[in-house]
Amino acid sequence: MLLSDTLRSSLAGVSSNWMRSGLTALGIVIGVGAVVLMTAIGASMEQVILGQISSLGARSMVIFPGRQEGGPQGVGTGFDSLTFDDLAALEQLKTIETPAPVMFVPGVVSAETEEDAARVMGVIPPFFENQNIDVARGRLIEYADEEAALFVAVLGPDTARNLFGDRDPIGKRVKIGDHFYSVIGVMQARGSQFFQNFDSRVFVPFSTARQVTGQKYLNFVTMRSLVEPSLALEDVQSLLRQRHDIAESADDDFTVRSADQANEILGGVSLGLTAFITMIAAISLVVGGIGIMNIMIVSVTERTREIGLRKAVGARQRDILLQFLLEAVALTLVGAVTGALVGVLLAGVISLIVPMFLESYHFALSLPAIAISLVVAAFTGIAFGYSPARTAAKLHPIDALRYE
Repeated sequence: MLLSDTLRSSLAGVSSNWMRSGLTALGIVIGVGAVVLMTAIGASMEQVILGQISSLGARSMVIFPGRQEGGPQGVGTGFDSLTFDDLAALEQLKTIETPAPVMFVPGVVSAETEEDAARVMGVIPPFFENQNIDVARGRLIEYADEEAALFVAVLGPDTARNLFGDRDPIGKRVKIGDHFYSVIGVMQARGSQFFQNFDSRVFVPFSTARQVTGQKYLNFVTMRSLVEPSLALEDVQSLLRQRHDIAESADDDFTVRSADQANEILGGVSLGLTAFITMIAAISLVVGGIGIMNIMIVSVTERTREIGLRKAVGARQRDILLQFLLEAVALTLVGAVTGALVGVLLAGVISLIVPMFLESYHFALSLPAIAISLVVAAFTGIAFGYSPARTAAKLHPIDALRYE
């Protein structure tokens, strides 16, 4: 019997009962759809995080006071373990450069009749280089502003829009707490990065912030490593533990973060996501495979006389085996392709919604994951369809023709 004839018979068997075939393939649809959707989300988030790491620079580092178990949202509040003497000691390290202290300035930011809840940060010029912040209009804070403790401010683009709308804020005045500052620049938009949204910040000279607040400690320090980030991190930790007289068995009273660590975290998350996706896929494919095996057993029973007739006119065992195997594979592939399309569609819908909250999120697909899903689905059809197909192939033609 020709392979084309066998294939045609297999497709006819699948299409003879579309409702039953569709319900049978539902487990495969769910499994493959979940894999495609989760890998698409994972690929999109990986692009977001890698983009943030790239924009910060692979050698960017930050020191926070206290233990920071989560992200740096609201860092510095209630912590005073980073001092000016620590900053002076950090400036002597040979493995880092441009340690830039940051000090928060309390107070509501207002201009004319508008107010904004932007966080105000006192910084020195190297801070902008450490964080890869560029200016869109005007200029950034310079050493002359720092040395003279001038009351000048650089606005994040969101803050500038909230306070001045479409008007040019350069040269205008904003009020922060009880003091007025002249706007000298607006930074380029960059979106949220690792729990920080600099677009809704106001930057003033560090010396001005220190003068206004009278604060004796630092809220955090940014810097860049001159060597491998892990080596620089060890040096920073060793220095601060020694300065803070921390016992060997005690925890640090500070937290050091680096872009390199973020990359490692990304790898761990990707590994966990892969394991989770694999578990979902395995469960769904097994459930779908069992469904296919059951429906193939029913199909063999219903078509016993047909099998006997085909054998009586010359069909060989391998022809019958191949026909039913192809039916099982066709069922799984139809389910897999449908699941892949559903997963792509849902991923596309998500990519339209998420950018409303995370601008850097873009639609991404993992084509290898789709290809692997289709191949695994085909093997699932073979694995679970083999037993019913073998049963059909071994039927004796006389017994099959007598079957009622």
